[in-house]
Amino acid sequence: MQLILAIRDLNQQLIRRIKLTIPTYAIRNSYAHIYFRKLDFKHDLHSVNMPHIMNHPDTDKLNTKELIRQAGISCGFSAVGFSSIQLPDDEKLLQQWLDNSYHGDMSYMERHGTKRSRPDLLLPGTLSVISIALNYFPETPHSYESILQDDQYAAVSRYALGRDYHKLMRKMLVQFAEKVSDIIGTHSHRVFVDSAPVLEKALARNAGLGWIGKHTNLINRDRGSWFFLGEIYTSAALEPDQEPENHCGRCTKCLDICPTNAFVGPYKLDARKCISYLTIENHGPIPVELRPLMGNRIYGCDDCQIICPWNRFIQKTELPDFLPRNNLDHPQLIHLFEWTETEFMSRFEGSPIRRIGHERWLRNIAVALGNGTSNTSNALAALNKQKEHPSALVREHVVWAIEQLSK
Repeated sequence: MQLILAIRDLNQQLIRRIKLTIPTYAIRNSYAHIYFRKLDFKHDLHSVNMPHIMNHPDTDKLNTKELIRQAGISCGFSAVGFSSIQLPDDEKLLQQWLDNSYHGDMSYMERHGTKRSRPDLLLPGTLSVISIALNYFPETPHSYESILQDDQYAAVSRYALGRDYHKLMRKMLVQFAEKVSDIIGTHSHRVFVDSAPVLEKALARNAGLGWIGKHTNLINRDRGSWFFLGEIYTSAALEPDQEPENHCGRCTKCLDICPTNAFVGPYKLDARKCISYLTIENHGPIPVELRPLMGNRIYGCDDCQIICPWNRFIQKTELPDFLPRNNLDHPQLIHLFEWTETEFMSRFEGSPIRRIGHERWLRNIAVALGNGTSNTSNALAALNKQKEHPSALVREHVVWAIEQLSK
């Protein structure tokens, strides 16, 4: 006990003398660690009830932020930023988007009123938001572009090739939030990964993680746009990071390449025409006029990201969870179309694709098969097997595909 008290007193003297010219994280974890090693004493500072260094009156807010940022990186995130909760301009843009019905059947986008754009209404007492980015683009032997050129294969959005990111990121965020609490002390907080009404791209932009491109995705000049976003709402008052400049310039490649012309203008997406919406969020029939434009894209669409010049600086994921499963980076359409519902549910255990269900899975593949120009005889044979499918939704798209191939 005397030894513990002696070390504690020594630490207090060191803190007062150093005046935090050394980052507090280094003092707490490196300097004190040296003394513990010399004494062959393995307890962490917290375990001997050391005075929390962040309560020192000279603690600099920037040091606090850097401690938090480094804690986030240590948890596996690619970037960490800080923002206030003020989103007045984004709230107006969101309401305009909803008024134009660009959200289609995504009624959840309007269900929560202003909670989406006012974090303190969603979590009372929120003063700051910690935003994180997590790279997800996987290393694959087959490129997305090459698959689009071969209509015997299915194009699947890169984010869905591996494990569903929601649970993985939530676990990482909970761990990160615990470290934040260790740094700043008690605070009210809540973590989010697409789990509540949150304007995540606007918050991440304000936190300095990137700018919102003309394709409405967040772009970072050092890592492109292939990353997931998550948030920690906190009652702690943290200095916001600087919002980066928009570097899209006069480029319109993302708008021009869209297969269904879903962009009504720069920064304005009509989700009702977007292939990601049509193949994932849309529960009903795919509009007939849009089906031929979808090509072999059966789950999501990455065209506007692939073409973006800033994705030359892509940072590929280091997480094996996001690597392709079930050969989804190069799957044959007919093979996928032959899966039973049991196979579908089993193969996509832990995959984001599972949530659309087998019925919409078949709907999407039927459209892709109908757009094919090669191997049509085998495609017709596969489609004819599903002509009597119990789902009217599947039957409708199968009949359309057969008619397309029979022209």
